[in-house]
Amino acid sequence: MSRVYLHVGSPKTGTTYLQHRLTLNGRELAGHGIHFPSGSRFVDADFFQFRAALDLLGQDWGGEEGHAKGAWADFCRRARKLDGTVILSHEILAPAPPEVIERVFADLAGHELHVVLSARDLARQIPAAWQESVKQGRPWSYSKFIRRMRDGRTWMHRAMDVPGVLSAWGKHVPPERMHLVTVPQRRAPDGSEVPRDALWLRFCEAFGIDPAWAPVDSTRANASLGVAEVEVVRRLNKRITRPVRREASSDKLVRDLLAQRAFAERTSARVLLPPSEFAWVEERAEEWLEWIGASGIDVIGDVEELRPVPHPEGVTVIDPRKLRSRDLIDPALAAVEAMTREAARRPDPDLAFGAVMRDRVRRLRGR
Repeated sequence: MSRVYLHVGSPKTGTTYLQHRLTLNGRELAGHGIHFPSGSRFVDADFFQFRAALDLLGQDWGGEEGHAKGAWADFCRRARKLDGTVILSHEILAPAPPEVIERVFADLAGHELHVVLSARDLARQIPAAWQESVKQGRPWSYSKFIRRMRDGRTWMHRAMDVPGVLSAWGKHVPPERMHLVTVPQRRAPDGSEVPRDALWLRFCEAFGIDPAWAPVDSTRANASLGVAEVEVVRRLNKRITRPVRREASSDKLVRDLLAQRAFAERTSARVLLPPSEFAWVEERAEEWLEWIGASGIDVIGDVEELRPVPHPEGVTVIDPRKLRSRDLIDPALAAVEAMTREAARRPDPDLAFGAVMRDRVRRLRGR
């Protein structure tokens, strides 16, 4: 019987880095009895596990229609054949409905099951979550997103609600097999900088990995955009209706070309939580800490890191709605440049069709 660790999220807690590093070191980890399964040697494990999570949730996006079908059953078959520790990791599983959670535990019956949740304070989570939702095609303003987060009316809120997620998943496992990994703050309480690999080492502790077993580092992460860049993408989303975006695959184009490449190195001001929102975020943190303290779950890190840290004195928090046109011109031109270069790189479909037809005519004439 193997141990299966279900890392169910939350989003924006280093999950992309974790999954890629496990993928890069998969062979060496397997030699130590730690398995991060893939569907085949032609599919990266992190992408396969994304498909497995989609299939489990009955969703189908991020690829060709039907690309996720059968992936969850495939994961379960592989888990049954492996000895040691098996890891499943994807953040879209955090707010899974009860019937999906019940299916997970039914399909993996016979294994020793653990649930892992990584969590971050909402003062950092909310700005990151808004950016991510905009990169995924949402046109809502930052203020509207914050209101909906405060009222519990977004997918992100459900995915980041520590007591809600762990209560739902914890109905099927004892507290000692529920593991909460806290994301370190940027600086320790004494003001010193937290080591870059601090979160990775906590993940290793959660899964029982000796860090020496995964020496290959990952540089993959979801790029954090400046406030002007996010606002340009948001306004672009607003101008292009959702049906058009889906038909033209423009969501992926914006996400991959602009958010991950053209805007990744730009340096406009960071998106920060407005000071007026700290009161309810701090109240929410108190509720989390009270629930965690009474739950008996295993905590890796310091629960105090889930408290929001006020912005340093002198830091200006910019409201995206108040950006002037001249603040957006430079990132907008960078977007136009990136799109133009991409359009020039891609073959003209009409010209490509003409070339094929001319080649067929030449072949016919040569017979």
